[in-house]
Amino acid sequence: MSLNLPQGMQINAPIEARFDEILTPEALAFVAKLHRAFEPRRRELLQARIDRQARIDAGEMPDFLPETQHIRDGDWQVAPLPKALECRRVEITGPVERKMIINAFNSGADSYMTDFEDSNSPNWSNQIQGQVNLFDAVRRKISYTNEAGKEYRLNDKIATMQVRPRGWHLDEKHVLVDGERVSGGLFDFALFFFHNAREQLSRGFGPFFYLPKLESHLEARLWNDIFCMAQDEIGLPRGTIKATVLLETILATFEMEEILYELREHSAGLNAGRWDYIFSCIKKFKKNTDFCLANRATINMEVPFMRSYALALVQACHKRGAPAIGGMSALIPIKSDPEANEKAMAGIRHDKNRDANDGYDGGWVAHPGLVPIAMEAFTKVLGDRPNQWDKQVGGNYGPSDWLDFQPEQPITEAGVRNNINVGIHYLGSWLAGNGCVPIHNLMEDAATAEIARSQIWQWVVSPKGRMDDGREVTAELIRSMIPEELAKVKATVSAQGEQTATYDQAAGIFEKMSLTPDFPEFLTLPLYEAMD
Repeated sequence: MSLNLPQGMQINAPIEARFDEILTPEALAFVAKLHRAFEPRRRELLQARIDRQARIDAGEMPDFLPETQHIRDGDWQVAPLPKALECRRVEITGPVERKMIINAFNSGADSYMTDFEDSNSPNWSNQIQGQVNLFDAVRRKISYTNEAGKEYRLNDKIATMQVRPRGWHLDEKHVLVDGERVSGGLFDFALFFFHNAREQLSRGFGPFFYLPKLESHLEARLWNDIFCMAQDEIGLPRGTIKATVLLETILATFEMEEILYELREHSAGLNAGRWDYIFSCIKKFKKNTDFCLANRATINMEVPFMRSYALALVQACHKRGAPAIGGMSALIPIKSDPEANEKAMAGIRHDKNRDANDGYDGGWVAHPGLVPIAMEAFTKVLGDRPNQWDKQVGGNYGPSDWLDFQPEQPITEAGVRNNINVGIHYLGSWLAGNGCVPIHNLMEDAATAEIARSQIWQWVVSPKGRMDDGREVTAELIRSMIPEELAKVKATVSAQGEQTATYDQAAGIFEKMSLTPDFPEFLTLPLYEAMD
């Protein structure tokens, strides 16, 4: 099947069934227009990240920006939200796979963040088939029949859709405009918005988005300017789009109010993206030899640097009349073990009760089975109110809180092996086209895989990288453990009836990215280049 492409555009990928319904000449011209207008600024902002990292590597530590003091001191609020976004007690997330979309919409959650990013392996088929799936879902025409003949259809009442495009760092390598790759996030946003924004409005909701991995208010400003141009192009009033920013990088914490300000006409608040946040802390301060985090399992939302970030987020949002949404606990139901399942459910209950009592207006879950527990926690605090924007959090939070990276111990052999095992397992699944993977009774995505490999890297290079039995975490030790953990992963995958073809490659990638002297910024970048 061939496409009628706008001048200057190339698509170097197969056109499968129904892809032509998404990759229309008009939609692609819209992509090209946005690309030409904003790609130079995206490149400048990505270079600014590199420059900032070089200064941090040289010892500069982040602080509040003096040039934006007037924003932090100013008296302003974000624009009012539409009714569809007033109540977000429970949000469910997941990739743009057809069956998962239907189950998430039917889960009983208030909102569903359908994901082109961390829980989605961004091969060409997944990205464009995901757009087809959402096109059908917006029009309530989506259905799915599994191999056993079971049918999945939307209920009468479904969650409100929010869409997460890819981050600024990711390209869409299959689409070129004037010989340049387009931004993956811009591509995802533009196609969805062009085809669905008017339809969503006619149905009383949307278009609503989630924005990942921003590192500064200038990156938020770029999204805001894209929103303005996109709305102008198709004739929608400015402010129709609403977007929640995932606060999942340590540098963005110092610019929370500025990010809300830049998007104030389009803002739907902030979300505490905890897993990417931990990864960001390790990545940004990787050359600081005084900084070395303990086992991943010990870094929860109650250690000081995570606790202060979480409370500061609620404080910033409610000060500006914006929703504050709590992040994801990785725990999921365990059907095969009632005792372990009850322990996991108690963990979810504790997590959501804490967030609700802290002032969060809602929280995330990764599985439909967790919606009732999360809903109960927030309803207990909110009662009949759709949110608790009126709750103001006290305290002054800043560098001394957010940069106090504790605990440093324990680092255990079990923790080292778990990181290797999870990293290989996730990467193997990702290469096979699945970006949302249950591993050891936790729901893992790219963010948790990033923590796994970055912790191994940190433990190897840090003088504090020593296990509780006195052994140093060395490259030789990691290399000796990788084949052992690879064998365990392949045995697990085989027992589940899945293919193991991608896992040897995954182990090689994990070893290279964990032990290379120069820390690779994102594991998804080389992985994406390796996939079709």
